[in-house]
Order: sequence, then C-alpha cells, then structure tokens
Amino acid sequence: MSEDWAGSLDLHVDLPSGGGGRRAALERAVREAIRDGRLRPGDRLPSTRALARDLGLARGTVAEAYAQLGAEGYLQARPGAPTRVAEGVAAGDDVTRGGNAAPAPAEPRLSLRPGVPDVGAFPRSAWVAALRRALSDAPDAALRPGDPRGRPELRAALAAYLGRARGVLADPERIVICAGFTEGLALLCRALRGTGALAMEDPCFAAHRDIAHAAGLRVTPLAVDAHGAIPELPRDVAAVHLTPSHQFPLGGTLAPRRRSAFVAWAREHGTLVIEDDYDGEFRYDRQPAGALQGLDPDRVVYAGTASKTLAPALRLGWLVLPGRLLEPVLAAKPNSTPALEQLALAELLAGGGYDRHVRRMRQRYRTRRDALLARLGDRRTLGIAAGLHVVVEVASEQEVLARAHDLALEPLKPYWHREPRSSPGAAGESPPGRFTQRNEPAGRGFAGLVIGYAAPPEHAFAASLSALVEALGDANVG
Repeated sequence: MSEDWAGSLDLHVDLPSGGGGRRAALERAVREAIRDGRLRPGDRLPSTRALARDLGLARGTVAEAYAQLGAEGYLQARPGAPTRVAEGVAAGDDVTRGGNAAPAPAEPRLSLRPGVPDVGAFPRSAWVAALRRALSDAPDAALRPGDPRGRPELRAALAAYLGRARGVLADPERIVICAGFTEGLALLCRALRGTGALAMEDPCFAAHRDIAHAAGLRVTPLAVDAHGAIPELPRDVAAVHLTPSHQFPLGGTLAPRRRSAFVAWAREHGTLVIEDDYDGEFRYDRQPAGALQGLDPDRVVYAGTASKTLAPALRLGWLVLPGRLLEPVLAAKPNSTPALEQLALAELLAGGGYDRHVRRMRQRYRTRRDALLARLGDRRTLGIAAGLHVVVEVASEQEVLARAHDLALEPLKPYWHREPRSSPGAAGESPPGRFTQRNEPAGRGFAGLVIGYAAPPEHAFAASLSALVEALGDANVG
C-alpha cells in the first residue's frame, strides 16, 4: 500500500522520558497531544514511514504505536486511508478509562438564539463572483500589509453606500475597517481610556460591558423605555454607547427628540456618542431610520458591520470616526484587517449586489417575523418593528428553558446591568407589560426571552417555532 498521501505532513512530537522504550514514549506523546487538544478529532497523522523517518525510529515501531493507540480508541485507521484521530475524542478525555468520564451535553438540534442571520442565505455565487473580479483588478499592493484603516476600495464604497442608504456623512479618510463590531468597540474603549465613564444602555449585550471594563472604563447604566435610551447622563460620562435604530435587545427606536438631546449633550460637554447600527437595514413597518451620525459627524462615531447582513464569519466591520479620534483609534489597532474579504465586499457594494441581498433578506425576515408573531398569539412581545429578534415576556425564564429540551434559547437576564427580579409583577411593582404602554424605565429588569428568528435554516424554521411554543407552555404573562 502506498503511503505517499501523507509524506508531506509534519507532526511535532517530543518523545518523553520514562520506561517502556521508544514505542511507549511515542504512544504517550500522541496521547498527550490528543488530550491537550493539539490533535483534534478527524486530524490526519503522518504515515508510519514518514513519521519513522522524521523521528529516527524503525517503521515497525511507529506502526505498533499506531496499532496500540487504535486499540485504545484514540486513532482510527482504514485500509488505503490515512490514520486519523478518532471522532468523539475530546481534549481532556481519557478513553482508557472505559468511558467512565461523563459525556459532554449534546448541542440542541434547533436554535432561536439572537445575533445570527440565516447564513444559509449567504449570497455565495455573488460573493465568489465579486471576489474573482476584485482579485483580477487588485494591484499587487493589495496583497501586502497596507493602510491600517483598511483597503481604500472598501472605504470608498462604504462612504457611498452609507451616505445613500443610512444617511451617514462619511469621509473615506475617516473610515477604519475592523474585524467586526467587537473589535471596533474595543478600539474605541482603548482610545477613551482615562477620559471618564462609558454609559451603556440597560439592558445591553453583556460582552460589550466586558469589553469596556477590560479597557479600564467604568460602565454607567443608561435606562431604556419604549422610545429608546433616556438622555439622563451623570457628569463624569465621557461617551455613551447607543443602538438607536433598534435598541438591543428590547427593540425600541430612539425618538427624534432624544436623538437631538444626546447630540446636544455631546456638543455641550465635549463628549462622544457611539452609534451601534448593528441591524439598521432591517425595518419592517416603514423605511429604515437614518443614522444618528448625520446630526453631528464630529461628535458621533458610526459603527456598522456585515455580520447581520451577510455572515459573522466575514469578520468585517467599520467605524466612521470624528477626525480627532482617528489617530487614537489607529494607535490602538494591533494589526490590519485581511484584505481579500475587503476587496470582495467593496465589489459587492459598488456593483449593487449588497443592496439586492439586503432587500431580499428584509422580505424573508419580515415573513419569518410574521410567522413567529402568529404562533405567539397574545403573548407580549417587544421590538417587533425591526431587526432580527423579538423579546417575549415570560413569568419565569428558568421554567421555559427547562422545557426547551431540543431548542437553544437566550434568556433576557444576562443583558441587565443589575440582577432582575425573579418574576414580573412582584409586590409593589407594576406588571412589566406596562413598559410598552407607560414608557417606564426598564432598568429594574423583567423576565423574558430574546428570540432570534433569523438564525434557523429555512427547513428548520417551522420546527423551531413549534418547539418554542411548546417550551413557553403556560408562561404567558397576558
């Protein structure tokens, strides 16, 4: 049997000292590589001939070690095929214990978690064609490390698109391409270190609070009601992070007067507004609201991403910065963003493919939202006018999650800055449903689920809704 198929593979192996000879040492080294995760299930190993040559061992010694590891369940070998790490062997496992280790819990088959689009609808053909055209036209310099702001082709295409579609006043020279919004927020927080506190909506994405804390910023909660964040800010706040188009996660749109109030606050105090426009393109009751940044480009940072419109795996986001922030942000940026994806997105934007995809997905997600609302019946929901998720109020998040046996759901609890009460309608408090009617501040918290209706593939959407309704059971708070 020829083993040329593996002749070019490298495997780093330190033969540990100890009794048992060279074969036993090789067995121990491969076991440790599997247990600590350096070799993962399905990884291919070098042929016995190649590994014996690299380690200075007899080929028979390597073959015997492979056979022993196969008998123990670490490796799999089939005639005419390469030897691989056995499927189901996870880092830290000791398969020689006869399966006494507790198996890892199975991932739910269905998911309605928020923050993920329908990646099955990614425009693969259009993307491949855009990448081909971009590569054909790209100069050699595009394949070398370049401007830390990102490729000029993408910055120019974004300036045109954001101005037309989102009302952003964008100078390509003041656009910085980053690896998604997470990196963009981290860059801004580093640039703001030592200037004061950062106000963040309550509730908001917990990971964003963690990013601010990691940069040394103190986070101040900013109460939210049905009209978005309430512009009541302490004096020591240096910047405020907002999701004005569709508050995440409760879903309100920032009212016009509040937009003006936040901008006026930033002008008066020399502070900053960070506008997170994470799903601003997806509005279903009317034309999408324009970006807040257009009111004052010198006081508002506009942050966008392709994660919701295309796919999170692209890791493409952008910051439209006031001029005074450009150098501090670039100084905090450790490296440049990969160029090929930038070139493809620039081509997709310039050729109209991005607009066509967004319009197509806007209709698809609206259809999904309507189907979800129909299945929820009279249960109270928040944030239905836009975005890729809704919040469903429940009496007990824990009870619903316990009934969701094969469905991944996201509770609202982690989004609050402070611990929410265990159930709505506690003594002396108004029912949480009045949040949408009386515009009460939401900072005290209430129980709910953040339902992402974009995530399931088309064939699994109906089953996901059925599983959700079953999990909700009698959890209606009507």
